[in-house]
Amino acid sequence: MNNAAKTAPALRGYPRRDGRKGIRNVIAVAYLVECAHHVAREIAGIDRAAAHVIGFPGCFPNVYAQKMMERLCTHPNVGAVMIVSLGCESFDRDRLARVVAESGRPVETLVIQNAGGTRSTIAAGQDWVRARAAELAAAPTVPMDVSELVVGTVCGGSDGTSGITGNPAAGVAFDRLVAAGATCIFEETGELIGCEEIMAARAATPELAVELRASVDKAARYYATLGFGSFAVGNAEGGLTTIEEKSLGAYMKSGQSPISGLIKPGDIPPRGGLYLMDVVPDGEVRFGFPNISDNAEIVEMMASGAHCTLFVTGRGSVVGSALAPVIKIAANPHMYRRLAEDMDINAGRILEGAASVAEVGAEIFDFVSALAAGKQSASEALGHQEFILTYKSFEPIGPACLPV
Repeated sequence: MNNAAKTAPALRGYPRRDGRKGIRNVIAVAYLVECAHHVAREIAGIDRAAAHVIGFPGCFPNVYAQKMMERLCTHPNVGAVMIVSLGCESFDRDRLARVVAESGRPVETLVIQNAGGTRSTIAAGQDWVRARAAELAAAPTVPMDVSELVVGTVCGGSDGTSGITGNPAAGVAFDRLVAAGATCIFEETGELIGCEEIMAARAATPELAVELRASVDKAARYYATLGFGSFAVGNAEGGLTTIEEKSLGAYMKSGQSPISGLIKPGDIPPRGGLYLMDVVPDGEVRFGFPNISDNAEIVEMMASGAHCTLFVTGRGSVVGSALAPVIKIAANPHMYRRLAEDMDINAGRILEGAASVAEVGAEIFDFVSALAAGKQSASEALGHQEFILTYKSFEPIGPACLPV
């Protein structure tokens, strides 16, 4: 037996009724309107390691938000759900509770207007969370294979090094994961402008190639209507000059595997492979900037089942995520030294000649496996649980998007 075989971590998962397995077993404390956010946060505060706050701030209904919350509350990493409602918002809390219950998870709904107000609702919620946390901590795990993993990737705070270190290394990890049967999701069609023909050439079918081109064309029209693109001042300060240049770097995260399909937020990929997520809303521009922060994209990939997310950053980012771990990949060696406690992988070593893209890609692959075996990422250990969900609108994908 070689050293790699001796030290390879044994993946363990929490089995769910739908056949999926989670690499974590947390309680989602889900608020249904901003008015209930504080109460939800206080309820989760009884055990911040076990209870993660998620929620939708809007008072008015949105089909996308309803679907997202249903997907998130039945995410494989979630073992139980506490729903916190003010009482007069438009969110369909009964449907959400029913979906969670049908998934086999314990669920409790607290309505602040009926429960006596802030203090009494917090007390009742904390009692429930305390009891469920003890149960989930004792829950058994079962063996899990790499092929059962769903992994997303984003890049944020990109600079001139991201596209030549961290992003290509993440692409190498994606290729290894796809080869092992895993599901990998890359995103942000607004940051793939100029790469549509390269992606179309990798499509599993000609019909999918048409859909890939159309998703990028839609993004370009959307941003043109807004009057600006997905290009921040920080990107320019980091050495990037155009959206096309940024797009080429962002594209490298996808690796070189064939593209198996195109999905929208909340769509669950039907099998292993590489998928592009179209995050730009359909129809006329109604809700402003498609994703107002990197965490919005992480949430959307989680809603499609991502167990964890690879996050490549050149300028530096310290965020993590509720429900699903984030693996931080530093593209710039100088930034890595400044923010080492927030980073998991130093892809900046590629610039310094200390490692190759392939070697760092293998390191990322190994880190994903270790994460699924129980290792914490830096953002997890630091207690990061960022979450954001806004209004959007999508049409269902067509059959060409998921070719058999």
